[in-house]
Amino acid sequence: MTNENTPVRFDTKIAVLLREDLETWQRLNVTAFLVSGLGSELPEVIGEPYADADGTPYLPMFRQPVLVFEGTKEMLTAAHGRALSRSLPRSVFTSDLFSTGNDRDNRAAVRAVSKDGLDLVGLAVYGPRNAVDKVLKGARMHP
Repeated sequence: MTNENTPVRFDTKIAVLLREDLETWQRLNVTAFLVSGLGSELPEVIGEPYADADGTPYLPMFRQPVLVFEGTKEMLTAAHGRALSRSLPRSVFTSDLFSTGNDRDNRAAVRAVSKDGLDLVGLAVYGPRNAVDKVLKGARMHP
């Protein structure tokens, strides 16, 4: 039996893995860009719209927490490979995107490099908890 006081447990996980050498502003920017890809393609991750006590409407947000991790460049590369091998929904942010200024140039920068050559600074993944945990093996929670 569940009620509104029963803790909510999700069988899925939304996670972001950031390269540990990013500046604070980069971490925030990369995280925002990465999770926007998940929300736009996976409607099941989005909850209901919000409203305050006055009835002012607000946009819906993710229905579950986004967990943020950090790791080395090598860890990101390995996690990317594991996410691909499990066919998990994912978004990537490469170091090249720090020098572009729009979506068209961002896509061109990613397209210009093979998947094994991407200089990843961030990766977002969504899927069953155990599969996402395996993708993030060795990563630590962001401080």
